[in-house]
Amino acid sequence: MKNIVYFDLETQKSFNDVGGWANKSQMLVSIGVTYSTVRGDYKIYTEDTIQELIEEIKNADLVVGYNHIQFDYGVLEGYCLLELTGQTNNLDMMLELEKLIGFRLKLDALGSATLGAGKTGNGLDALRWWQEYKKTQDSKPLIKIAKYCCYDVKVTKEVYEYAVKNKHLLYLDKNGIEQTVELDWN
Repeated sequence: MKNIVYFDLETQKSFNDVGGWANKSQMLVSIGVTYSTVRGDYKIYTEDTIQELIEEIKNADLVVGYNHIQFDYGVLEGYCLLELTGQTNNLDMMLELEKLIGFRLKLDALGSATLGAGKTGNGLDALRWWQEYKKTQDSKPLIKIAKYCCYDVKVTKEVYEYAVKNKHLLYLDKNGIEQTVELDWN
């Protein structure tokens, strides 16, 4: 069985905290989540288990994410010596869709139109929850980050599976009008 690993992560710091996009390797991981088709379940990683996350990604037959090549891998490369893109087989849905439609979509625009379910929060919520966790050491904010990140992985997985099965995706354009993009991700 082919092992597809769906992947997302949240960070401890914002772009402003580290001096911009070029320094994303300094943003540090708060929570990372994968879904493996071989395992058949989600796995949550903390910064303490980040090497396990990197190994899972490197061992996957295909890594599917949403802006994971430019963002998530850039963050993870703060924890490893080699560039992850060259060590992995990837389908970054955001980048692939950008090639087809000429602009970048938010995952929420795809999930809402294709699945009828958008995101449950945003990265700023996750940063706020991380700060709350650091201040209180209460695990509840970490659990919020993990749930949010798991949900993003679930939306990514379901959008990809829909695309493979139906050979198209639906999205809301900048005016909120539903559009269709034909594709073949088999």
